[in-house]
Amino acid sequence: MNIVIIGKSGQLAFELSRELENNEHDVTFLGRDDIDITSSDSIDATLAPLSVDVLINASAYTAVDKAEDDTVACNAINMVAVKNLANFCKANGAFMVHVSTDYVFNGHKGSPYLTDDPIEPQGAYGKSKAEGEKALLEILPEASCLIRTAWVYSSHGNNFVKTMLRLMAEKPQLTVIDDQIGTPTWAKGLAEACVSAAENKTVGIYHWTDEGVASWYDFALAIQELAVEKGLLDKSIPVLPIPSSQYPTPAKRPHYSVLDKQTAREAFASCKPTHWRKQLASMLDELKA
Repeated sequence: MNIVIIGKSGQLAFELSRELENNEHDVTFLGRDDIDITSSDSIDATLAPLSVDVLINASAYTAVDKAEDDTVACNAINMVAVKNLANFCKANGAFMVHVSTDYVFNGHKGSPYLTDDPIEPQGAYGKSKAEGEKALLEILPEASCLIRTAWVYSSHGNNFVKTMLRLMAEKPQLTVIDDQIGTPTWAKGLAEACVSAAENKTVGIYHWTDEGVASWYDFALAIQELAVEKGLLDKSIPVLPIPSSQYPTPAKRPHYSVLDKQTAREAFASCKPTHWRKQLASMLDELKA
């Protein structure tokens, strides 16, 4: 099977490359230097010769706060590009796997979001991702898999875990928000779900995160505890909880964005969601190696 992955420098693409490393599929990774996904002409010229069976879109504009003032660029990647890629897949009989976000929900529900719960994004980033979802589902209702995820991190690239490790080594103490609730997600597990969806051409909307629930404060405490235990940090520092109101940002964050994974557990039977703390420990082992 010919699998093309859009995006080759991000966290998900990094984990996809490892997941597909010793696979029987013919895999091609394309970055911004290889293809302009905001241009239908560039997509056609680049993808047509590859005889694409499955396209995995691992690209996204994820600068949540910057998006509030940079809506044109945000919409180009998260909405226009998704529409363009979906149109190519429809015209060429290819299946498409697309990754979206918990930010399409308003964060007010208070219990895990189901895949068919109404979406109500609160900021420019969430709105752009919601529009991308809409385009995908309108163009490829029977030939696409939409996977929503949240709080993604990896040993590769920039993310909350690596930021915390750096700050914990530099600062005498930290304050971390304790009233935003979600689930940390190692990109490795997300990559496994994407590959399962690609290989089986699993149609529908699914939610994939690691197991469990945490606040950013809980996550930070676990990062420090495990990092000290593994020798990645020399010592612990005070980490203090603060409400979101004490750390204002340009973009609204969901206060609660835990995603219900029941349909994903059934659809991606070869992938078993693992508790976020265990996944974090495994990722930190990678950093130490």
